[in-house]
Amino acid sequence: MTKQPAPANKGQKLPPEPLTADEVRALLAACSQRAPTGVRNRALIVLLYRAGLRINEALSLKPKDLDMKAGTLRILHGKGDHSRLVGVDAGAWAVLQLWLEKRRTAGLTARQPVFCTLKGQLMKAAYVRSLLPRLAKKAGIEKRVHAHGLRHTHAFELASEGTPLHLIQAQLGHSSVATTDRYIRHLNPMAVIDAVQSREWSA
Repeated sequence: MTKQPAPANKGQKLPPEPLTADEVRALLAACSQRAPTGVRNRALIVLLYRAGLRINEALSLKPKDLDMKAGTLRILHGKGDHSRLVGVDAGAWAVLQLWLEKRRTAGLTARQPVFCTLKGQLMKAAYVRSLLPRLAKKAGIEKRVHAHGLRHTHAFELASEGTPLHLIQAQLGHSSVATTDRYIRHLNPMAVIDAVQSREWSA
């Protein structure tokens, strides 16, 4: 069995860099709109961003885990081998549906993972780790772009929209609200900055 290369930043603690909505759109636009792999990669990026999935959670999804009518994904083996139900918005479903149609056209079945090669083989996390920086460069994004950064972006947007902490915790699959609180405070210093800048003072 071939050992997968470790992420380039393994062991390093780099600051999170949430993407703006425009940067995410640019990243998606860098994917081919016609090639099946481009349609697949676009759908994968959208789920990492709009559902806040960990990379291995996304790559482990099977068609049976998707419930488009309910607008949910079933994560069977999250961190610590915990399962959870994740919400997905209609816009993300629309992008995912394009890939599901390509899958059917390619003759892929429900036995293969949702995100697989065109031959139905499991995609490797290492492929996604190398793909995202390439797309970011093509899109002209200067931030460090990686799968977990899209998860950070999801959490940042939920917090900015006023989503209660316990709901963000459930969506991300954190073991405790304290973990989510640290996550959000680390991502959203602007709340403190805005509060300080709004204070009135004169010499």
